[in-house]
Amino acid sequence: MNENEQKQQGLQIELTPDVAQGNYANFAIITHSSSDFVLDFARVLPGLPKAQVKSRVILAPEHAKRLLGALQENIMRYEQAFGTIKLPNQPQQGRTIAPFNVGNGEA
Repeated sequence: MNENEQKQQGLQIELTPDVAQGNYANFAIITHSSSDFVLDFARVLPGLPKAQVKSRVILAPEHAKRLLGALQENIMRYEQAFGTIKLPNQPQQGRTIAPFNVGNGEA
């Protein structure tokens, strides 16, 4: 197989039906060590005192940086097509990504 044939084939990715359903997450916690980045995706709901982690992704630092670049590129494309993504004017909650004020679980 020559180089052009290899490029045309690409990587085949399998997406099973249960994984294709996805998990809704509106809260992310990102931590790291010298060798890994850990992304925990959770669901926070008003009135509930706990956020349940729905998915954890562990990445090598190089892959985390590639993910950052891919997200930046896709956000740029999204905003060109649909307009600027606006974030609410509220202080950051530590080092998390939360959709609303995560308080004491009161509705």
